[in-house]
Amino acid sequence: MAAADDVLVARAKAGDRVAFGRLIERHYDFIFRTACKWSGKRSDAEDIAQDVCIKLASALKSFDGRSAFTSWLYKVTLNAVRDMQRASSRRGRHVDRFAEVHPEDAPPEQEESATAKELWAAVRNLPDKQRDAVLLVYAEDMNHAQAGEIMGCRETTVSWHIHEAKKTLRGLL
Repeated sequence: MAAADDVLVARAKAGDRVAFGRLIERHYDFIFRTACKWSGKRSDAEDIAQDVCIKLASALKSFDGRSAFTSWLYKVTLNAVRDMQRASSRRGRHVDRFAEVHPEDAPPEQEESATAKELWAAVRNLPDKQRDAVLLVYAEDMNHAQAGEIMGCRETTVSWHIHEAKKTLRGLL
């Protein structure tokens, strides 16, 4: 699939709307799931996914092919999540973006146990770098090197963030 992504990206960058549409179709579920995990609310994830799809047309120019398309897309999606969170706080709305997910807003494939919900709520309250490392490694099942690529840091730094997160979570839980 990676080779096909490279071909679609090249064609989309050249202005091929069909190729761009196929990229969106192929990766929309990935964008949505990622946004859902990081925002904690299905309704926010829908808005974020739509925003990413709109921004992707111009952002695609910055994809240089040094990493996998999905790694780059993950970064774009995380930036959109953070943009939405910053916009919510700037508007002065009191939004607890890390509040426990209501059943009707539950992300797809979310763990059903109350303990798991409590754990992920605590993870969302960690400092940014710790939260990012834990979600990438444990929620997205990435290794430390892959997480480091997305976070823009070394593998050992990811390990340190996870170590610190575990210490913090012990205190929170």
